Amino acid sequence: MKKNWKARAAVSMALAAFAGAAYAGGEAGIAQRVEALLRQMTIEEKAGQLNQLSGKAFSTGPNSEAVRNVERDIRSGKVGSMLNIKGVADTRRVQALALQSRLHIPLLFGLDVIHGYQTVFPVPLGEAASWDLEAIEESARIAAREAAASGIHWTFAPMVDIGRDPRWGRVMEGAGEDTYLGARIAVARVRGFQGAQLGGTASVMATAKHFAGYGAAIAGRDYNAVDMSEHQLYETYLPPFKAALDAGAATFMNAFNTLNGVPATGNAMLQREILKGKWGFKGFVVSDWGSVREMVVHGYANDLTDAAAKAITAGSDMDMESNAYASSLPALVKSGKVDIAVVDDAVRRVLTKKFELGLFEDPYRFSSAAREREALNDPRHRQAARRIAAESMVLLKNEGGALPLRRGLHSIAVIGPLADARRDLEGGWIVQSNAAKMASLVDAVRERAGQGVRVDYAAGCDVACRGNEGFDAALKAASAADVVVLAVGESWDMSGEAKSRAHLGLPGRQGELFEALRAAGKTPVVVIMAGRPLIFENVAEQAKAILYAWHPGSEGGHAIADVLFGDVNPSAKLPMTFPRNMGQIPITYQQYNTGRPVQDEKNVVYKSAYIDSPNTPRYAFGHGLSYTTFAYKDLRVSNPSMGPDGKITLSFTLANSGPVAGAEVVQLYLRDPVASVVRPLKELKGFQRVVLQPGQVRTVSFTVDREMLAFYDRQLQWGAEAGKFEVMVGSASDDIRLRQTIELTEP
Repeated sequence: MKKNWKARAAVSMALAAFAGAAYAGGEAGIAQRVEALLRQMTIEEKAGQLNQLSGKAFSTGPNSEAVRNVERDIRSGKVGSMLNIKGVADTRRVQALALQSRLHIPLLFGLDVIHGYQTVFPVPLGEAASWDLEAIEESARIAAREAAASGIHWTFAPMVDIGRDPRWGRVMEGAGEDTYLGARIAVARVRGFQGAQLGGTASVMATAKHFAGYGAAIAGRDYNAVDMSEHQLYETYLPPFKAALDAGAATFMNAFNTLNGVPATGNAMLQREILKGKWGFKGFVVSDWGSVREMVVHGYANDLTDAAAKAITAGSDMDMESNAYASSLPALVKSGKVDIAVVDDAVRRVLTKKFELGLFEDPYRFSSAAREREALNDPRHRQAARRIAAESMVLLKNEGGALPLRRGLHSIAVIGPLADARRDLEGGWIVQSNAAKMASLVDAVRERAGQGVRVDYAAGCDVACRGNEGFDAALKAASAADVVVLAVGESWDMSGEAKSRAHLGLPGRQGELFEALRAAGKTPVVVIMAGRPLIFENVAEQAKAILYAWHPGSEGGHAIADVLFGDVNPSAKLPMTFPRNMGQIPITYQQYNTGRPVQDEKNVVYKSAYIDSPNTPRYAFGHGLSYTTFAYKDLRVSNPSMGPDGKITLSFTLANSGPVAGAEVVQLYLRDPVASVVRPLKELKGFQRVVLQPGQVRTVSFTVDREMLAFYDRQLQWGAEAGKFEVMVGSASDDIRLRQTIELTEP
């Protein structure tokens, strides 16, 4: 016991030497402490701070060779960060190993906390459909609180890649196709994860990923090459990253893809010139899993040593799971192939975050058993998950008031492969499934319907739905029901990383199950669960009501029932365009005019059009219905023109003209008809979520200034050009209710 006490005392004294008592406060004090520590480090220890390993080895057992090797490296100061270790007990145990190293530098613990830690919220794309920035920030804050209480310092989220190709499975992890909406959501998620400042024990460091262009992978195939103009990069794909940086994102993660022939991990233009140069990023960049090593496979590096040299020189600070820096940097520096100043800059960035988190004062400050119990058992988290899930569901179609389900029903049949799903409600990219504690859709419908209503269930088939053997049972259950709810879509593992799909229809014979019910005279209300836009033309044409529930999370079953029964009035809007067919992909509302645009869908001869399909999508960006209606009237502008430093206030009246309270996401679009670079037909420039009681009227206002009219010109210079602009207000990108022309005058 005495020996252990002395060891702990020695560690405490060593940490105290860098904890700040003898240094200035704030950023200056941290900088001084970092430099003092840096001067004491060997090149091997510096390389160790840039080495991140996975804790998955620990799952093989405490006595395995892999575990012994990792523990040895941690004690030797050859590891600066671990991922995939969670929970107070495990993080404290592994942190103790780091404190046995010569300089006692604590570890960073990172984890993919993408849409919740224990409490699972809707997949990020689904949550983006809420267009509710406060709710999105709240879900990230709850996830951070749970994760931080369990010893986690750092999440590899948010993903801020723009995604316009639903074949790419990782669209589920982002905010959709629009640059403006994506940037606003990036800010909300960074603020939610990080709180007011780093170091709070209810917050974690955020990671803006994947830098950059990953969402434009050719053919929607994950990890594939990206080839785009610099203009497209600056205008469409970089702004959400800049917004995340401005919101204070502590770290960035580079991407797996090549960008115009250069792997993002070794791309100095992205990391040195733009991120750390033009933008002045002070945090650090972590590679994606094994992406340093993969530069060899790309054909960009000769071997692991060459890859390490190219990655660190290009600005990639921490190596996740390639073991390239730890094995190669010392020799590269000693041979002069890598400048020690480059390594020191990377180490300085990593150490700064460890000081900002307060880990030198108390390496265990995020590993509190009492706080872990409290955070993981807070009932308010599940309440928030239910509310945000319901708010994220998009009512795509509702003919004849099929929804909400009418009162006085005697029987309901809940049919389909996802009707009794639990794990599938959670979606992909979760920390740990809690399916046993969840209610399925049929569970929730039974609970909500009450004892006087009979609720029957039949799956019909599993999610893959390769056969129709279960169709008869489904038809029998439906035959005696007053109303049929059909739950179809993707399983949790059909979208996400490495889950690209060449065909986006409902899996297997799910569409045939819908047709069988319809043929039997039981056209169902359709609930679709998925992590991306799917293509379901027959259902879209023939169903009376379609609710797109995404993968809604821990409280998804209850949330769907809340919307079906009208306890929650749906208000979500699509953050991605839904195509009619595969041939339309990639598709976005932000189209550019051609010299031969389609002006009449019946006349497509020598036009920019398909001859075998409409140009229009099935459901446009921003689309989403409500159980009430909203009237837009009396658009007014404070002035029809403005000078370079002026502003125009755009206002109109919004009325709830329907029978129930509801929220309308009002969308502001803009078009620059003539410019030095052809501009899109529409660009989202603002939105507001307005809650109104029946009959209530409110004035809604937007401010238009020069910045809103600006764009990147041919020289990639940001600015606005004088001329006339069309401003449009509506309920969706294809449902514009009010228009007005304004003018920006010359200086």
